[in-house]
Amino acid sequence: MDRNDLSKIQQIIAFNFKNLDLLQQAFVRRSYSKEYGGENNEVLEFIGDKVLDFIVVKILSEEFGMLASERDNFNTNEDFNEFVSKYQENKLTEIKKRLVKKDTLANCIYNLGLAEYLIMGNGDQKNNVQESHSVMEDLFEAILGAEAIDSNYDISRIQDSVMVMLNPKAIIFENKINYIQEVQDWNLRRTGDLPEREFAETYRYYFTTRDLLHSKAPNRYEKYVCFITVDGVKKAVGYGATKAMAHEEASKNIYDYLEANSMLYTIKDEIVNPSLNMAINQLETLSRRGYFSIPEYSFKEFHDNDGNPFWNVECHIDEMEYYFYAAASSKKQAKKKAAYEMLKYVLDNFEEN
Repeated sequence: MDRNDLSKIQQIIAFNFKNLDLLQQAFVRRSYSKEYGGENNEVLEFIGDKVLDFIVVKILSEEFGMLASERDNFNTNEDFNEFVSKYQENKLTEIKKRLVKKDTLANCIYNLGLAEYLIMGNGDQKNNVQESHSVMEDLFEAILGAEAIDSNYDISRIQDSVMVMLNPKAIIFENKINYIQEVQDWNLRRTGDLPEREFAETYRYYFTTRDLLHSKAPNRYEKYVCFITVDGVKKAVGYGATKAMAHEEASKNIYDYLEANSMLYTIKDEIVNPSLNMAINQLETLSRRGYFSIPEYSFKEFHDNDGNPFWNVECHIDEMEYYFYAAASSKKQAKKKAAYEMLKYVLDNFEEN
């Protein structure tokens, strides 16, 4: 990992390190440190696990709770200034579990392109551990652990990074378009970089609509303003009571512009060259980008009259009507063939919801 890699990672995770050695350590597996010496990311992972729990609880309390005095109908003479939450403990616990579960964190690492920077020993490389969701979960937590140490546990800075890496509102409100992720993915495809993004407090900002994509002027509760710039599109502005809300509104303004001008990518743009050899990975890429659930495969081994083995493999995706089957003398080749048939089908028949 060189300085260019570290610079790119800092941009992706929206966190600037004073000590870049900590950032690199977050990507070092124990297998590598055993072979070559130095420290690995296991203790950082332990720290990051606890930091993530705290940050997620803080996000949920901000999203669904407030002090009673923040309500418009609060009466200072009659009402207690208690903490009020839209949801009870069991509902909040359920949402928290979704946010911090292994598959969620792993998919975030894959989607941000951080898996390719993992520093592994020879054993890990042979076992392709970069495909393990557990390993990617560990990496997510190790990055937060490194941020905590580097910032002396600056919760505000770490939370800003979590909002970018995890994009929790998209997970909390599953039925809504993930505007932040959609805009990030769009710009990554165009330029290889995340959108430019900056925040300010609204009272410091002189409001003008010139050359900005916007939906409205801020109200008195909207403390933050977010500016986002993507390739070939006007700068967008969004306002919100939190940075996350401002970020989402600015992203929605860009998304609406892209949609109105027929600039959004379709599923066919995602896979330009469908390939038999890459079909398994290409299907998984589409799954990670939210088009459909993870493909499932089932395997059956048979033998011909001479006793030679051959494999039947079935590929299925929950949202798709058909199952696709393939047979080959090797399990791996049969899986590729089944995946390729499914890939061709989804590229021709997938319909956006």
